[in-house]
Amino acid sequence: MPHRIYVDGEWVSPSGGTAIPVVNPATEEPFDEVPAAGAKDVARAVEAASAALPAWSARPAAERAELCAAVAVALGERAGELAETIVNELGMPLSLTRAIQVGSPIRTFASMPEIAAGVEFEERAGASVIYRDPIGVVGAITPWNYPLHQIAAKVAPALTAGCTVVLKPSEVTPLNAFVLAEVMHAAGFPRGVFNLVSGTGPEAGEALAAHPLVDMVSFTGSTRAGRRVAELAAAGVKRTALELGGKSANVLLDDLNGDGFEDAVRKGVAACYLNSGQTCSALTRLLVPREHLAEAERIAAEEAATYTPGDPRDRVTRLGPLVSGVQRERVREHLRAAAGDGATILTGGPDAPDGLERGFYVRPTVITGVAPQDRIAQEEIFGPVLVILPYDGEDEAVAIANGTPYGLAAGVRAADPERARRVARRLRAGQIRINDGAHNGLAPFGGYKQSGYGREYGRFGLEEFLTTTSVQL
Repeated sequence: MPHRIYVDGEWVSPSGGTAIPVVNPATEEPFDEVPAAGAKDVARAVEAASAALPAWSARPAAERAELCAAVAVALGERAGELAETIVNELGMPLSLTRAIQVGSPIRTFASMPEIAAGVEFEERAGASVIYRDPIGVVGAITPWNYPLHQIAAKVAPALTAGCTVVLKPSEVTPLNAFVLAEVMHAAGFPRGVFNLVSGTGPEAGEALAAHPLVDMVSFTGSTRAGRRVAELAAAGVKRTALELGGKSANVLLDDLNGDGFEDAVRKGVAACYLNSGQTCSALTRLLVPREHLAEAERIAAEEAATYTPGDPRDRVTRLGPLVSGVQRERVREHLRAAAGDGATILTGGPDAPDGLERGFYVRPTVITGVAPQDRIAQEEIFGPVLVILPYDGEDEAVAIANGTPYGLAAGVRAADPERARRVARRLRAGQIRINDGAHNGLAPFGGYKQSGYGREYGRFGLEEFLTTTSVQL
C-alpha cells in the first residue's frame, strides 16, 4: 500500500499526486516510493483521530494493551519481510537489522500489558480521586535511523495510554511504517485510532505539529528540527516530548590496566560504530587517562580496521552505508574540517572505502589530537567517527564528559564497579552504561540539555502520554 496513506481505518489516495522516492543506500538506486502527503491529508488524519478519541480512551487500558500485544505477534510473523525492507531502506547489516531494527519494536509492543498493569490510572488523595487520563490526539514524528523501533516507542505506549495517533514517519525510511499500518488494520484497531501519513518534515511534519486538534507532539530527530517542532507546538500550548541529538562520552577510568583496558577500548569502538554511527546515543567520545593515550590510539585504530564496510547482506560486513548522500557528505565535511583544524586521523577519513565508490559508504574513522572544545568533539556527526580525548584526573574527565550542549547518554568503565557508579552519578546524561551494562527496554530513555526532554520506554514512556484530573468528593 505504499502509494496510499492510512486514514480513518482505510487506505486512501492523498490529495496531491507527488511521490517521494525511497533510495537503497548500498546502491544509490531508488527502489520504491511513498506519497508526499500535504497539509490537507494531515488535517484529514487528525480529524479522524480526534473523532475516535472518546470511544478509544473509554476502553479499559488492559484491552488497549492486549491489542498492542497482538501487533507484536503479527510483526513477528512478518519479521523476515520487515528485515529485508529495513535493510533496503537503511543499510544496516542484515543480522543486526533482524535483532535490533525488528526485534526491539516487537518487544516494545509485546511489553504493553505488563507496563499498563504497573500504572495507577486511579488513586485516592485524601477526599479526592486522581485520574490519569490520556493526553488526547498525538502527532508522532519519527526518525530514519531506527525507524520501526522509534515508531513503536511512541505508538505502542500512546495507544495503550488511551490516546489516538497520527504517525508521520521519516520520508527516508518509510516503508516499514506501511507494514505496521497493515498489521494494525488486521489486528482490529477501531477506525481513526491509528493513522499514517507519509511526507516531508517541512510539509507534513510541520502541519501535524501545528494542527489545533493535536494535543501532543512526540518527536525524535535532530536538535535543529526539534527546535522547530517545539516552536510550532508552543503556538498551541501543546505538550511536547523531544528526543534529540547527542555527543556522548565513554569514560575509561585509570584503574583499568592490561587486558581490561584493551577490552574497554575495543568495546568503546563498538559503542560508537553501531548502525554505522547513526545512533543518537552512540558513545562517540572516548575519554582515556593521558598516560594511556598512545595505547588507546593503537588499540582503537586496530579495532576500527576490523569493521569491514560493504554489502549489508554479506556476512562479513560489519559496517553498512550511511543512509543517504546528504548524510555521507555531512560526515565527510566534518572529517575534512577536523583535518584542516589540525586533528590526527589515525585511520579512516573522508574518502570512500576501497572498492565501494558506489553506495553511501564512509570509512570507519578514529580521530585524536583535538581539544574537548573543538568542533569535532562538540557536534553530533552521526557517522562511524570516534574521537579520543585524554584527561588528567577524575574531575577533568567529568568536566569533559559534561562539557557539550548535549546530555543523552554516557558510559563509564572501571575495574571497581562502585567507583564507576560514583562517577556515573556526576554525569549529566539521561542514560549511563557502566561496564557491560546492557540496554534495558523498560528503563527510561531521554536526555538533558539540548538532547531534549521527556522519556520513552517502559512505564515512564507510557506516562508521557497521560495527564492528571482530580475530582474532589
